[in-house]
Amino acid sequence: MWLAFLCVRIKVSFYAVFYFNNWRGFIMIRNIKKILVMVAMMAWVPFAFAMSPYIKGNSLAAGDINSVMSQAETKLKAAGFNVIGAYQPKGISDSGVVVVTDKAILDTIAKIGGDVIVGAGIRVGVKSDGTLSYMNPEYWYRAYFRKNYDANQAPVKALQAHLKEALGAGEQFGGEVDQASLAKYHYMFGMEYFDDNRDLVAHESFEKAVETIRTNLAKGAGNATKVYEVIMPEKKIAVFGVAMNDQKTGDGVWVNKIEGSDNIAALPYEVFVVGNQTQALYARYRIALGWSSLKMTSFGKIMATPGNIKSTLKTVAGIE
Repeated sequence: MWLAFLCVRIKVSFYAVFYFNNWRGFIMIRNIKKILVMVAMMAWVPFAFAMSPYIKGNSLAAGDINSVMSQAETKLKAAGFNVIGAYQPKGISDSGVVVVTDKAILDTIAKIGGDVIVGAGIRVGVKSDGTLSYMNPEYWYRAYFRKNYDANQAPVKALQAHLKEALGAGEQFGGEVDQASLAKYHYMFGMEYFDDNRDLVAHESFEKAVETIRTNLAKGAGNATKVYEVIMPEKKIAVFGVAMNDQKTGDGVWVNKIEGSDNIAALPYEVFVVGNQTQALYARYRIALGWSSLKMTSFGKIMATPGNIKSTLKTVAGIE
């Protein structure tokens, strides 16, 4: 409204100046038009390129968390998604996560190969009050595909449209990051990027790495359990969604400290395998990407969490 009002006011001024002096009026009109365009561009840029990590979907019927998760699963299956896992983070009793895959995204990950396998799981979060949200595909795949995003954006946009059709698409939330910054995202100077500080252990083979993770998650090593897995043996890449259940250091503990349960679709955390190397994104990157609106004061409450997560995932990977 303010821009329309400004345009009317300027239009009236144009005529007044022009009738006063044709040449001077013409020059004045051109200059004012340039200024107006610059103002409009300045107002538009922050909104045009800022992206958020989550999208609100249509509300479900409220109820106990199991029934709400079941509703979400039903909608996702009806839309053709493959449900590969679900969990309720311990200590966050009103929240749950359903994880699905999309064939076109899996095909794209297989084509690119390597560490982009970390993005194979598509996460949908729900709450017992019926609130539903899901990861914003463009945000997360810009961060994970990095230099490969532009050439592979078609399946990402198709996924976004598919999720909108299945679950609805309301406002984006969870923070704002400039889309051009996501490929090289880090929270601030001195904090990790996507490929920093993520090696856990090297095994003698891809198969051994995968077997070790499966075995350790099955027996609850490190108080961790499996939420989902995606294995691409022909590409020698794999990813596991891991529920960290320790009463002192687990998912619910640190999420509650930062009052971050609205961003429940950030979970679960991943451990992944590329070749014979088991890796996990470092928490000062992965948590910041999923909770990009947090202030340093909030991160200060979970200073020990990156080390705790890495320690847990080392146990899962077979090093401790």
